[in-house]
Amino acid sequence: MESGLGPSCTSLAAVAGRYKLRMSREGTVGKERFDTLAAAVDALEQEARAFANTERRAATHALLRDYEPEELVALRVEIAGGGVQAGVDVRGDGAAEAFTGRFQRRLVEQQPGEDAYAALRRVLGCLP
Repeated sequence: MESGLGPSCTSLAAVAGRYKLRMSREGTVGKERFDTLAAAVDALEQEARAFANTERRAATHALLRDYEPEELVALRVEIAGGGVQAGVDVRGDGAAEAFTGRFQRRLVEQQPGEDAYAALRRVLGCLP
């Protein structure tokens, strides 16, 4: 399935070769490399789900206002490479949102019955 974001999940590996997975959490950044988009998306989902199931953030006060947990991005996991710029934000309350783009992020709308990870796979053409 083509998404308009580039070639399908299986053919992107031939075009780009390697994908970077970048995980940002409270000023700490981790990076991994994968040979295929499918492997990068699998790792993204594993990392984000593990974080969402175990971590929560409390409300905080910054820049003259209060931020509730659902307004805070506690973890951002991004995939870059082969024309793909996409990822998932895990909020302070454990909710996840998929996005595309890097500097101008666009939220991926979830279809009925989809979670953020399935929505991301759909737009990347990387269905299991």
